[in-house]
Amino acid sequence: MTAQKTALPNDLEPFWMPFTANRHFKGSPRLLAEAKDMHYTTVDGRKILDATAGLWCVNAGHGRKSIVEAVQRQVAKLDFAPSFNMGHPLSFELAARLTSMLPGYSQVFFTNSGSESVDTALKIAVAYQRAIGQGTRTRLIGRERGYHGVGFGGMSVGGMVANRKMWGTMVPGVDHIGHTHNLEKNAFSKGQPEWGMHLADDLERLVALHDASNIAAVIVEPVAGSTGVLVPPKGYLQRLRQICDKHGILLIFDEVITGFGRLGSSFATEHFGVKPDLFTVAKGISNATIPMGAVFCRKGIYDAFMNGPEGMIEMFHGYTYSAHPVACAAALATIDLYREEGLFERAAELSPYWQEAVHSMKGLPNVIDIRNLGLTAGIELAPRKDAPTARGMDTHLQCFEKGVMVRFAGETICMSPPLIIQKSQIDQIVDTVSSVLKTLH
Repeated sequence: MTAQKTALPNDLEPFWMPFTANRHFKGSPRLLAEAKDMHYTTVDGRKILDATAGLWCVNAGHGRKSIVEAVQRQVAKLDFAPSFNMGHPLSFELAARLTSMLPGYSQVFFTNSGSESVDTALKIAVAYQRAIGQGTRTRLIGRERGYHGVGFGGMSVGGMVANRKMWGTMVPGVDHIGHTHNLEKNAFSKGQPEWGMHLADDLERLVALHDASNIAAVIVEPVAGSTGVLVPPKGYLQRLRQICDKHGILLIFDEVITGFGRLGSSFATEHFGVKPDLFTVAKGISNATIPMGAVFCRKGIYDAFMNGPEGMIEMFHGYTYSAHPVACAAALATIDLYREEGLFERAAELSPYWQEAVHSMKGLPNVIDIRNLGLTAGIELAPRKDAPTARGMDTHLQCFEKGVMVRFAGETICMSPPLIIQKSQIDQIVDTVSSVLKTLH
């Protein structure tokens, strides 16, 4: 028998890390060992202020006791139950709680991540068009600089070149409208830019090209997060809704980042006053304690499938872990915590202070734009000649060394702190980022 190599706890090589420069990281690893409230603790005992809510997801802060205890109770009581022709009470309770948060949405379909939520929403959209007799509507429209996860569907409707270049468009029948980012017109806008509503009319160009009878749905992030916090111009989302209504096209919002208080409202659809036909969530649904996602469906979509014999499966789609009981327990406890602590309202109250704080960095070296909405912000930096993204990564690394964790998307420094953040911690974030930018070449 061949002797097995004994893996050492500190052997970093076996883990192929996602969205990471593996060789760079493993040469100088940044390892997190604990987390509580607003801070991570590294393996060497340093406190790191979390300015990113993990990955836009720990909206209520880390290690919240009520969520932890709910998970502990549930895993001891019912660790797993299938959702295929079976059920458990928490899944129905959670679905009812979620749909009660926003009028006009009558069903949710549970997934395990944002990527799964997007692929699920796209499949529901195409299947719905078929169910109502519009079977030629199979084309999907995304947007340039959009991020919709890494499933084949989400990658195809997404518009980030680095996520597509190795695979191309794996789902046929996909096209893209233009993005909304314009430094010449909108640089340093506070909140929604004034210019750019007309950019939504690019959808009419694709309708003319493909004909509406072939288009099932349009998917956009209300605020594009992972591509650098791109805030929609005033009236833009409303215009998209009008065009979709005009042509019988479903509108899908990807709310994986904007959902659960990030903008100071329950969801972006509430914040902007625009109701999509479907919208996706994940991340904040369970405070990222247990992976979970969902797709909200407006009234009437589910009903279109409820035809034929009662014993017939209406839609052949789902996941082994859809509505996992431990994830449902985490989500229910998370929603309770949001309500009890008024965290959505807190985000709305802090947003003006956050806005002024992040915009105070205007004029610092290499800062060419600052964008914000709710408790999100993007600070765009001028790229170094022949070294794209290097300045963004260096800012990320130096901030970490100074005790603050920010993200970078290309040359944009992205920030989205937990909704429990204090004003003094906002000041710490801005002071730290500013100090790095002042010395960065």
